[in-house]
Amino acid sequence: MTNEEIKTGEVSTLEIAEIMQAIPHRFPFLLVDRVVDLALNDSCTGIKNVTINENFFQGHFPTMPVMPGVLIIECMAQTAAVLVVRTLGPDWAGKLVLFMSVDNAKFRKPVVPGDQMRVHVKKERQRGNIWKFNGEAKVDGKVVAEATYAAMILDK
Repeated sequence: MTNEEIKTGEVSTLEIAEIMQAIPHRFPFLLVDRVVDLALNDSCTGIKNVTINENFFQGHFPTMPVMPGVLIIECMAQTAAVLVVRTLGPDWAGKLVLFMSVDNAKFRKPVVPGDQMRVHVKKERQRGNIWKFNGEAKVDGKVVAEATYAAMILDK
């Protein structure tokens, strides 16, 4: 993180290498390709480029590939995990951030190969190592999914 980013709390973009430094997820389960508009301790947007090469499309569904809703929620969680780790600093890089709850999940439109999903996460609150977020996934500016969820960061 640069001195300017530390002062302002704003980070313009995180590329895949920086995301992989922040969270422990790897292929085939890393679901965030880029992070943009990261405001430390507040919000960020993750980008997932959905391609037919995703392993889950082999069985969900072969004749009509649709990204599973649970993986859209996981993309929200991974985006939030990047926000948490970048907010807390480099000592937290690679730590596990685990789901505690998912509430009010709604799926509005299928996500299919060729879509670019933009996942907007906003921190609702934090108490100790428990963080709560609102997440919203959009394709072409239209909401495809939304949820409120809580996660715990493990200090191990």
